[in-house]
Amino acid sequence: MHPTTARVAAALDAAGFRTDIREFSNATRTAQQAADTLGVPVGAIVKSLCFVADGEPVMVLVSGSNRADLHKVRQALGAATVTRADAETVRAATGFAIGGVPPIAHAQPLRIILDRDLDQYVELWAAAGTPHSVFRLDPSRLAALTGGAWADVAEAPPS
Repeated sequence: MHPTTARVAAALDAAGFRTDIREFSNATRTAQQAADTLGVPVGAIVKSLCFVADGEPVMVLVSGSNRADLHKVRQALGAATVTRADAETVRAATGFAIGGVPPIAHAQPLRIILDRDLDQYVELWAAAGTPHSVFRLDPSRLAALTGGAWADVAEAPPS
């Protein structure tokens, strides 16, 4: 098991959550790649997106079928400014590289917002520390593990 995946497994164990971490030879870096590999709807993939809100890194967990709306994220956080984090900020805040960032086991405590659309799925899949590893959980477990707050942060579909 890759060391960053082992870190996620240890965090899951520490939380008393037993689930299988699946590792694949092909990449699950994008929501679509993960959905195709797992044979699940792309919306059931949890995208872990790092932003900077008023100078502090935050995590927004978004359904794989959605894009985060920066205005809605700013409102949900009560922040004056929100920008997308660069790769260096993501790694410093989470301890993981983009494409494998899990919703837990971050390098520092992060405020977390959960895309309300994730709650419609019985089963979710999230990155487990590498672009080749994922783990399964349900929306209530995602909320419990992350301490995240549910909010409408999805960008409206184009008309």
